[in-house]
Amino acid sequence: MTTTIYLALTHDWELRGDGSGDIEQIQFAPLRRLLEIYAKFGARTTLLPDVMQQLAFRRSENAHPGLKVQADSWDQHLREAFLQHHDVQLHLHPQWLNAKYEGGFWHPHGDWSLLNYQREAAYTMLASGKQYLEALLRPIDSSYRCLAFRAGALTAAPSTHLFESLINLGIELDVSIAGGLFVNSDNLQLDYRNCEETFLPFYPVKEDARRVSEQREDIVCVPLNHFYGSRREVARQNVALARRQFARSPAATHPQGSPAPVKSKSSNSSRIGLAFDKLIMPAIKRKHFVSDTGRLNYPLLREMLASIRQRARESGLRQLPIVLTNHPKDIRDFPAIERFVGEASQADDIRFITLTEIAKKIQSGEFAVRTAN
Repeated sequence: MTTTIYLALTHDWELRGDGSGDIEQIQFAPLRRLLEIYAKFGARTTLLPDVMQQLAFRRSENAHPGLKVQADSWDQHLREAFLQHHDVQLHLHPQWLNAKYEGGFWHPHGDWSLLNYQREAAYTMLASGKQYLEALLRPIDSSYRCLAFRAGALTAAPSTHLFESLINLGIELDVSIAGGLFVNSDNLQLDYRNCEETFLPFYPVKEDARRVSEQREDIVCVPLNHFYGSRREVARQNVALARRQFARSPAATHPQGSPAPVKSKSSNSSRIGLAFDKLIMPAIKRKHFVSDTGRLNYPLLREMLASIRQRARESGLRQLPIVLTNHPKDIRDFPAIERFVGEASQADDIRFITLTEIAKKIQSGEFAVRTAN
């Protein structure tokens, strides 16, 4: 039996986590290019804009008129995507909560993890983001509902209050859980290495969505897809990225006649460590990837799709939804994305779907949802 794969192309649309980046260069222009690609192949997708970022722009627009121009353009880009029948759903990075704009730069000082906020503060952010999107898009379509959510940096579990708040706000779908992901940095701590379900839609335990509930819940998790890239292609991509990074480095681009920067022992050892992580380790061990179409070259996109097809066959289901992500700010290869979308659009076993459409098919019983039983 061939399983029909309903592929949700989603996009975390945002500036960088520290507030940096030219909004035209890393948000607006990439989105316009993506919309051209999707129009070419008739693919409907879902945008997940960081609404906390937009609310920070709106708070500061009176003191800094240039921010109002950018915030208005942000709104217009979303309206245009929506008019082209793409979906728009909720995404937020809480570090923007009390962000300050000073000296021409943003300074987001808040905690990066929504899990570290008190119930009331987290609920207010979620409610404000939902209200903003609905006020923006309901003049175009009065039936629009903000019903799906992805947490900033995927920080959705465990939490004593997040999923309860999502349910109270009418959010029916979460797409934050990415099996195998582990982060332990100064800004984030996240451990999805032992999730009980990493492929199929499931009802989550509300206090810890890494676990599957024994009963039907008022919200469904559709995991963010992940796969393991081959040693060969991972090494190839990392070599290409290393060359690109070297070409941009000060040592490679210092003005003619000026001395190259002095390399310290620590910088040399950090480069050795980076080379080990990016070049040697991939030759020894396959690399875990969250399925981000903007960060994968074409061969790895093909490997990702082959992995999805294999797991879909093994599921024994007639049809199922698969959620991919994309960060327009980090897109490395538009031609690879265009080729991938074009080939997927011609495949007999693939259909494109939005998160709103996934929620409707779950409600109608067309997509099976797993419980622990």
